[in-house]
Amino acid sequence: MEYNVGDIVTLKKPHPCKSYDWEIMRVGADFRLKCMGCGHQIMISRKLVEKNTKKIRKKLDN
Repeated sequence: MEYNVGDIVTLKKPHPCKSYDWEIMRVGADFRLKCMGCGHQIMISRKLVEKNTKKIRKKLDN
């Protein structure tokens, strides 16, 4: 899978705010993800994101 900044990923497990969707803020060996429900940001390894991703929605270019 190809991950790009601005894409929305749906993960297998929910955040405590009950949201499954995260926006990708940074891509590399680690990802910075922002919760679409509450806005909380986390750093997580690429391996964990790839393992737990259900689907990716590409950002809309306006």
